[in-house]
Amino acid sequence: MQKWLSVSNKELGVFKLHLVFSLIQGVITGVFALNELVFIKDMHGSDFQLSILLQLSVLIMLVSIIVNEFLRRIKDKSKMLRVVALITHSPLLLLFFFPQSQEAYLLNSFYHYLFLAIFFFYFLNLIIILPTINQMLKYSYRHENFGRLYSYASTANKIVIMITTVVFGFMLDDFNYIFVYVYPIIGILGMISIFMLSKIPQPYEAAVKSTIKQSLLNSFSYMKNVLINNKAFRHFELGFMFYGFAWMITAAVIPIYFNDVFNMNHATYGFYKNGYNLLAIFLLPFFGKLIGSIDARKFGAITFGSLLLFTFVLGIAQYYQQSFEIGSIRIYYSLIIAYLFYGIFAATMALLWFIGSAYFCKKEEAARYQSIHLSLTGLRAVFSFQIGILMYLSMGFTATFMIASFTLLIAVLLMVWSFRKI
Repeated sequence: MQKWLSVSNKELGVFKLHLVFSLIQGVITGVFALNELVFIKDMHGSDFQLSILLQLSVLIMLVSIIVNEFLRRIKDKSKMLRVVALITHSPLLLLFFFPQSQEAYLLNSFYHYLFLAIFFFYFLNLIIILPTINQMLKYSYRHENFGRLYSYASTANKIVIMITTVVFGFMLDDFNYIFVYVYPIIGILGMISIFMLSKIPQPYEAAVKSTIKQSLLNSFSYMKNVLINNKAFRHFELGFMFYGFAWMITAAVIPIYFNDVFNMNHATYGFYKNGYNLLAIFLLPFFGKLIGSIDARKFGAITFGSLLLFTFVLGIAQYYQQSFEIGSIRIYYSLIIAYLFYGIFAATMALLWFIGSAYFCKKEEAARYQSIHLSLTGLRAVFSFQIGILMYLSMGFTATFMIASFTLLIAVLLMVWSFRKI
């Protein structure tokens, strides 16, 4: 294996831990890929509550740069990761006590808001885990192997996601409320995966001597200076702002679109939700090498452009609903075309979102740059999901998707202009 990967003993050890973490996270992501449909179809949550559920995972990133200052003061990162695993994943065990009847959810919104609270705690792990793993891997992998090894782990992750989503979709079609048993198991698996991650060697960090207040001021000053002085990174993040707005307004609408217009069952929704990963799996090794050999902004133009094509085709898919069935899964020709583009997007974004910022800085700055990236992600999430719901209610599905496509076009043109200019 070491010879095939062309890595050192240290890199091989880290890669094994990274791979196990990615496989378990694949199971978790595959199950939660159906979360929105479970919420609106089985728990009968409202459109507004759905927008909050989608918003939670990115809104908390608004404070990522603040959290990073606390992380820098923690010497034992491994212990910190284990504590975070317990705090953020334990609430998922409460879902075991959720009711298993439609009437209970229609008559009482308590369970909807408890569901949102549980996932608020779950999503808190993202602003700690993502910057930490980014720095650990950047420290442990040589630059020439960073994108390649990350792509291998991401490929394995997507294979598991694809299988898990389809299987869980069939399980939900057989028994709509099986999630009350599956989600607590997922909580336990999440803890195990983070415990595995905590075994990755920690990078050396000099002790932080300044006060938290001064450090926070320094963080915001650092963020300001980076965005002002690092023009390439500033353009990269500005492109992400346009992309992020488009992705968020459509992410809020797609579950409703599929449920109301296409009347999808769980298995069909699961097929489209992650079936594109089959293409992404084949493309990830190629893009893993590509991201290390071209400017990240040029790579971003490919990413945003593929999502643009997906969004445009998805917007007109409701007018071309010709289809056929394979078992309980309904295959729409128009949606297959759309998700071919999404497969390209998924393969590229799996790399760009997690490690793209690291290509604009020194190794020791990787976590801080990723924290800036995550904070800006949270900033654009403040209203974007609700705007998506309001747009579809006032203008319809197609208009919403077309506006998102235009926003993505701006992001593509910005990336092209930036890497040619600077």
